[in-house]
Amino acid sequence: MVVAIDGPAASGKSSVARKLARSLGFSYVNSGAMYRAVTWELLREQIDPARPDRVEAALGRMKLDSGFSENGDSYIRINAEIPDLELRQIEVNQAVSAYSAIPAVRNLIGQRLRSMCQGLDVVMEGRDIGTAVFPDSPHKFYLDASPEIRRRRRAAQGQDDSIEHRDKLDSTRRVAPLSVASDAHVIDTSHLDIEGVVGHIAGILKGSGIPAE
Repeated sequence: MVVAIDGPAASGKSSVARKLARSLGFSYVNSGAMYRAVTWELLREQIDPARPDRVEAALGRMKLDSGFSENGDSYIRINAEIPDLELRQIEVNQAVSAYSAIPAVRNLIGQRLRSMCQGLDVVMEGRDIGTAVFPDSPHKFYLDASPEIRRRRRAAQGQDDSIEHRDKLDSTRRVAPLSVASDAHVIDTSHLDIEGVVGHIAGILKGSGIPAE
């Protein structure tokens, strides 16, 4: 079973998805971390995102391994390394949308996400989980918030990337753009705390027969 949580940057996806997974006893998958990890490695190899042919060749050389740690959170190992703080580097923030728009990158990570979650109950967050990765999931949610609120949240996280720029890149890419699934529950998190959003989602899931632990 997959609970899909999508939304733009700083809408609260990661915090809500992780806490919801804990309350349900599900595993938690941060798909964005996978895109960031691939971005980090491509930057280290100095592969220009404007050259998708070279990106695809680099992907073919990468050794990717993903799974779940003991606490149920997903991880990705890339060329024998598990990046952590590196995923929040300014360079990664600025480049991740450009690399993520490349079809070969999206196909690789989409396949990885589907294969690693087979037979598991997971809460997965991202930008195309309910529309492209698991479009058949009956449990879809889309979190959003006002641009100003999201800018404040991003700044509080120590990130200085442009919300508007990320939104434009993510929503206009050719493959699996950021969009609201037609059957998703849309939640405005502008004036809700994490517990409030989790409680709202948990209530909807409970109505579908999925109680929290």
